[in-house]
Amino acid sequence: MEKFKSSGMQMPTIPWKTRLSIFYLSTIIKASRRSDCTVNRRLFNFLDIKSGPNPSPINGIKSTDIIVDPNRKLWFRLYIPTATTSTSLPVVIYFHGGGFAFLSPASFAYDAVCRRFASELPAIVVSVNYRLGPEHRYPSQFDDGFDVLKFLDENHDVLPQIADVSKCFLSGDSAGGNIIHHLAVRVYREGFRVVKIIGLLSIQPFFGGEERTESEIRLDGVPFVSLYHTDWFWKVFLPDGSDRDHQAVNITGPNAIDISGLDYPDTLIFVSGFDPMQEWQRRYYEWLRKSGKEAQLIEYPNAIHGFYLFPELPDSSQFISHVKEFVAKTCPT
Repeated sequence: MEKFKSSGMQMPTIPWKTRLSIFYLSTIIKASRRSDCTVNRRLFNFLDIKSGPNPSPINGIKSTDIIVDPNRKLWFRLYIPTATTSTSLPVVIYFHGGGFAFLSPASFAYDAVCRRFASELPAIVVSVNYRLGPEHRYPSQFDDGFDVLKFLDENHDVLPQIADVSKCFLSGDSAGGNIIHHLAVRVYREGFRVVKIIGLLSIQPFFGGEERTESEIRLDGVPFVSLYHTDWFWKVFLPDGSDRDHQAVNITGPNAIDISGLDYPDTLIFVSGFDPMQEWQRRYYEWLRKSGKEAQLIEYPNAIHGFYLFPELPDSSQFISHVKEFVAKTCPT
């Protein structure tokens, strides 16, 4: 935090409960990273607080884990609201954050977020467990995400009858927000039989580039995000010899894919005033608009990266309301 404090900016007030959670997660990630750019996976998995699936409903939500490919430990956690009277619910396919290297759908914070989505939207939620770097580098995470979508297209009967697969939303935060962009491009190039992606919920997506933006420099050292952290994550994610202008990182940069001719889904992008990556996220929004796509940007001026993981923060409730409004507006009547 020292660099950030020296900038003279005032951090928003963060409750002690949130501060402790941030400190714990930041500490276990730091402790698990080795100097040779590998991860002590056993240590992290031991310290990462996890929640199991709940086949019997808890607070109106039941969940179960479904295996897609046991050889690569590809699975997803399915959340089903049991208190709803609706006969048709949209499907939200969620990709967690963690810099492509940490966390899972079973991590306590992500289990809680997905339960909240299922309950408050309401929706059927599919939370994807993709492979992590540095053991599995690009494009493993993108391939896993696509294969889950393909599995749902071919085996949609694994979902409850109230799941409407013609109303699917790709949702992801941080690294997950990066993944869903690339999945959207691939889906609309290759096509599916029954699964239809009609919207993207892009939550503080993790993009970057060789350039150092003003916000990356000014906010270096805020909770969860620093130049050291992001550089490390990109280094262990990308193929050897690649730089941060790789198309997986700098999606609007010199190696950008032209999406102007694709039927890209309507996109809602969340940006926070204390997220160093905010300029990359705004460029994404502007690039979508210039490419002729429907996109909306919602900003939380006093929020940090990952604010939606902490229900005690006021912006977290507003976030859920904005997601609910977008889903309702985007779903055809």
